[in-house]
Amino acid sequence: MDIAIDAGVIGLIVTIVIVFIALAVFFTFVPVALWISALAAGVRVSILTLIGMRLRRVIPSRIVNPLIKAHKAGLDVSINQLESHYLAGGNVDRVVNALIAAHRANIELSFERGAAIDLAGRDVLEAVQMSVNPKVIETPFIAGVAINGIEVKAKARITVRANLDRLVGGAGEDTIIARVGEGIVSTIGSSISHSKVLENPDLISQTVLAKGLDSGTAFEILSIDIADVDIGKNIGAELQIEQAQADKNIAQAKAEERRAMAVANEQEMVAKVQEMKAKVVEAEAEVPMAIAEALRSGNFGIMDYMNYKNIQADTLMRDSIAKSTDKPDTSQK
Repeated sequence: MDIAIDAGVIGLIVTIVIVFIALAVFFTFVPVALWISALAAGVRVSILTLIGMRLRRVIPSRIVNPLIKAHKAGLDVSINQLESHYLAGGNVDRVVNALIAAHRANIELSFERGAAIDLAGRDVLEAVQMSVNPKVIETPFIAGVAINGIEVKAKARITVRANLDRLVGGAGEDTIIARVGEGIVSTIGSSISHSKVLENPDLISQTVLAKGLDSGTAFEILSIDIADVDIGKNIGAELQIEQAQADKNIAQAKAEERRAMAVANEQEMVAKVQEMKAKVVEAEAEVPMAIAEALRSGNFGIMDYMNYKNIQADTLMRDSIAKSTDKPDTSQK
């Protein structure tokens, strides 16, 4: 009898445990609490839909909670749209928040456009906020050189507003800064003098703003204000100094080339003189041989030879007298 009672108690405990485990599994797999919250908020979501989300590996709270917010804000968004955006890798909560912000600000933004912006990698909520509250982008100092050669540095503040229609495929802030910098450089470069830029810095902003620099970007430029203008180096003078130094180096190189050529020519002439002297010595060495040959052949007599020697001695004496008279007289010093 006791054994039968104990078996009944054990069976009851096992049954309770099984029921408890079954309920835990059921409430884990089927988000009943989330279904009750949606039903209380006036959003009709069936239990089968929530179970289908579990089977599709979709977290139901990531879909139902944004759906409740959209319903409370008066937006017409279906659960299929939210789920498809989630499966595509988008941030459903951020898109719904952006739609609510756009709806409150009377900005026309459809769910498809918001989802496309989010999937493009941009923060759609920040874009909507920027449409309501424009953003100020500050550029670094941008240097340009006026026609008179003076460098002018300018810093600009660009007030932009997000263009929701061009957020997908539109260029970002870096493109805006690059275009504005190019406009500042070209405006300064076309100024006759740097003083003109200092006197009227608004000329830069007016010229740059008139070029339509926001074309093809995700922003709309509202204004370009010059925050600071500073004077840099005298680039024209530095370039002239460098050019003069280069011309000097070229002139020195050419002069050195001419000097080397002159030295080479001088050495060549010295070599030629030595060559001619050698030829003269060679010719003079043939004179005694010619005289001897003339004496042997009878064409040159002994008296002729003696006259030749006398003339040679007289010439040597005259040369020695001439050299002594050419020397300066230092006896009276």
